[in-house]
Amino acid sequence: MKINIFDSKKELYDAVALYVIDKVKSNPEIHLGLATGSTPVPLYERLIIDHKVNHTSYKKVKSFNLDEYIGLPRTHEQSYYTFMNNNLFKHIDITETYIPNGEASDILAEAKSYKELLEREGVDLQILGIGSNGHIGFNEPNTPFDSHVHIVDLAESTIKDNARFFEGNLDLVPKKAITMGIKDIIAAKEIVLIATGKAKSKAINEVVNGKVDTFVPATILQKHPNVHLYLDKDAASKL
Repeated sequence: MKINIFDSKKELYDAVALYVIDKVKSNPEIHLGLATGSTPVPLYERLIIDHKVNHTSYKKVKSFNLDEYIGLPRTHEQSYYTFMNNNLFKHIDITETYIPNGEASDILAEAKSYKELLEREGVDLQILGIGSNGHIGFNEPNTPFDSHVHIVDLAESTIKDNARFFEGNLDLVPKKAITMGIKDIIAAKEIVLIATGKAKSKAINEVVNGKVDTFVPATILQKHPNVHLYLDKDAASKL
């Protein structure tokens, strides 16, 4: 596990963007695993600027998103389908993108289909954030490490964390999601985890120094051979 600590968020995101861009340039057919939420937005902003200024191409890149809310229309401004299009896809030349369908009439069949897609295609570089409770994707505490794409009931802490995207109203936050399982995530050849702020410091300390335990799902990253942590000073403050 390689730990990169930066004095500011700007330095962090400049560095992680350069890392991802170099990966895309060196492998124009790279398969990217992508995340949503506030954490990756500054990364996506830099990828867009680089695409417009330096013309880094994503025409042959394939992307696979971690998760999606269940029961939220794809057209809803807080669906991850809309999020990805607004924050990245429509601003670059990528054409092949995959996001679980939270509106599927048979959500279990959708989970099976997405699992098979991931197994068939594989992910070269997975971008992750981390929840304050140590979740990755929507794999909440006590999710088995051998889990594949599955349906989850979101933890109360996660619902509270996400309420800021829904006018602060807990009642508006979806309570279920479809997510890559932990085994799907760690199947990626390489993982980049980004964390900023003191609210993530406890989880980051567990990831680096804690016992590998399903109670903190992200601790499984200790077992992965190629993980890069990009942290600001606040997120790294308990290390």
